[in-house]
Amino acid sequence: MKKLSLSVILLGTILVNAQEQEKGTQIEDVVIVGNRNAKRTKLETPVPVDIININKLQRSAPQTTVQDLLNYVIPSFNSVRQSASDGTEHIDPVTLRGMGPDQVLVLINGKRRHTTSLVNYQNTVGNGSVGTDLSTIPVIAIDRIEVLRDGAAAQYGSDAIAGVVNIILKKDIGASASASYGISGRNDGENYQAGINYGTSLGKKDSYVNLSLQLSHRGKTTRTQNHDLDIFGNNFAYEFADDPLAARAADDQMIRDRGLTRDDFNFQIGDAQIRQAQLFFNSEYALSENFKLYSFGGFSMKEGKGFGFRRLPGETDNIVSSLYPNGFQASLGSQVYDFSYAVGAKYNVNNWLFDLSNTFGSNTFNYHVNNTNNASLGAKSPTSFYAGAHSFLQNTINLDVSKNLNQFNVAFGGEFRFEQYQIKPGDEASYTRYDVNGNPATPGSTVVGNGGSQSFIGFSQDNALKKSRHSAAVYADISYDIAKKFNIDLAGRFENYSDFGNTLNGKLALRYEFVKNYAVRAAVGTGFRAPSLQQQYFNNSYADISTSGSGIVTKGIFRNDSDAARALGFDKLKQETSVNASAGFTLKPLNRLFITIDGYWIKVKDRIVITSNIEDPRLEQYGVESGRFFANAIDTETKGVDVVVTYDWRLGGGNLNINLAGNYTETKIKDFHFPEKLVPSQDQFFGPDQINIIETLSPKTKASLGLNYAIGKFNFLVRNTYFGQVIRDGYPFGKVQSFTPKVVTDVSVGYDITKNINLTVGANNVFDVFPDLQIYENSYYGVFKYAPVQMGTLGNYFFGRLNFNF
Repeated sequence: MKKLSLSVILLGTILVNAQEQEKGTQIEDVVIVGNRNAKRTKLETPVPVDIININKLQRSAPQTTVQDLLNYVIPSFNSVRQSASDGTEHIDPVTLRGMGPDQVLVLINGKRRHTTSLVNYQNTVGNGSVGTDLSTIPVIAIDRIEVLRDGAAAQYGSDAIAGVVNIILKKDIGASASASYGISGRNDGENYQAGINYGTSLGKKDSYVNLSLQLSHRGKTTRTQNHDLDIFGNNFAYEFADDPLAARAADDQMIRDRGLTRDDFNFQIGDAQIRQAQLFFNSEYALSENFKLYSFGGFSMKEGKGFGFRRLPGETDNIVSSLYPNGFQASLGSQVYDFSYAVGAKYNVNNWLFDLSNTFGSNTFNYHVNNTNNASLGAKSPTSFYAGAHSFLQNTINLDVSKNLNQFNVAFGGEFRFEQYQIKPGDEASYTRYDVNGNPATPGSTVVGNGGSQSFIGFSQDNALKKSRHSAAVYADISYDIAKKFNIDLAGRFENYSDFGNTLNGKLALRYEFVKNYAVRAAVGTGFRAPSLQQQYFNNSYADISTSGSGIVTKGIFRNDSDAARALGFDKLKQETSVNASAGFTLKPLNRLFITIDGYWIKVKDRIVITSNIEDPRLEQYGVESGRFFANAIDTETKGVDVVVTYDWRLGGGNLNINLAGNYTETKIKDFHFPEKLVPSQDQFFGPDQINIIETLSPKTKASLGLNYAIGKFNFLVRNTYFGQVIRDGYPFGKVQSFTPKVVTDVSVGYDITKNINLTVGANNVFDVFPDLQIYENSYYGVFKYAPVQMGTLGNYFFGRLNFNF
């Protein structure tokens, strides 16, 4: 807190001493997202838009991925790496204004980006949601990012309840390259990244092709501590043994007899290892002055290696002792293939602009489980399994028409979208329980040991499916500007989905400049989010701690249209509906000083979540202890305020850029919707841990102060980021814990070796700040030293980066 306070004092001193008028001009960024009037700058929009110059930011910042860069410059944006969370530790969930990952729409060059095929269900931030994997887009390919912090479903359709992230790809002519290396202060988490960008003219005005290649490797980290587990016994911890001291003494003797120490039974807990290769392109070709063809897209291949819960020697139902006499900790390998392309044509006639495009995207997530076994197969069990895959594809056809008529800008168009979701089964042994004769078990057969690949049970033939849907939409968007003093935006959108029907949404936004450089703005609109195919059809079995705490058991997630869901009375999923309202001020009291203050209120009805573990006798026939279901289970209300202050000051022969930004967000659950046929307790339907994820697991308050000073060949960055308090509820096994606010400091120094070569060195979290240690009750008997909240569990991280321009 002291570091942040000193920085704020410094900011205040600078602004007080600044000259009221500075010579020179400020080039203001033109905004593409949020309205279809390409003549507006970010201060002239009736809703808040952040514009992030990625090339400038990436040169000095320690972060290397899109989500990490945005996490430290936009306080209402949050992304935290997860650990021991199956697929979720390979794709970081991102949130905006405290909403879910699936309530943030991502665009590339203004065109809808597909989501990942992964459903988050490991009780992390965004539990039960499906987001977009921003890490599939190479940083070196990006020119800038526009973040619209306001509901925009009436303009862009589903998923834009919280806002829109629009990523603009480079059009540069020439070549640039970047190579970086980083490592944590604990000598792990090594990060290598190398990228090259090349753009060339295609021989005509406004005709170009820009290519980007980026390769990266992020090493795993270990953030655990010695534990107090009953290694060779039948309990999780000695405290549950009849004679705790005798149980521990017996364990210690067996450990010594094997020539081992307790450290040989530690867990691997920390960030997963990630390797990635990405190739992107952006191009445009002018057939004539008024007719242009364009295309962009890319391919990303990601390989991850994370770790599941350790199986200890005492867990005889889970371990084949002849294969793993000392137990094992399985690793979960991922292969994620992400592909996208867009092709389109723009035609301008009499200032009418026609834009016809087709955008395709797909994401495939393959699972491989290694260093494990199928205990029911005994010594015949494989130790590595292909556990299946899920995939998602989306194809969108757009026709956009717009015309600027002096004070009026008129836009309208239509969209047709096709989506398909698929689950593919894994090896038979990855999901099957066998009898003692090696045949798939049937009722009444003799079985020894649990079936399936331990740690991650593969997708079975019963899980396998291929489902699709389509939607069609029409929209209209009218804006009216009077000498840039009074702006009105009115938008409407009608959309029909093949799986749940129609939705009609509208939005009104106003801006009034009552004195030169001082304006008020406000917006109100309705929105919606369609249930994703993943939420409708994802189903699997997974290993988890028994509700009674007696051991690791099998639990299930059931399709929303399954027999189990119908038996328990769950309704078919329908769309979420929302009402968004915002109001704020934009001020430019000095030539290079910009201030925006925006308050907002978001009400979501029938929000789709995944339930807690429901225990019901009707689920026993499916071989699980309990089941979870996707449902329109809650209504939520979110309110908050964003403050952004930016100032460029010519100081001592150089330029000091100051950026102060803060956000406060509070989300509350206002109502629950229980199935009529199901009367479980509140804890089983949507328990305290699930309420915690929605309301208090992300910081309510977050702020950053960045000071970037460039003089001569040097560039200096000091940035403090304040992460507010979060609360984690360890239900049903632990307790409620409050994590105190933390401040993370980033520093870097850049030097231009030559006109075309720059070297930057620095650190993220230079003072090695961590979240509070977890209380013992929430740490799985001391294994999880830290919870992945606030800034995560990396600690300090030091880096060096070379940038080249050719």
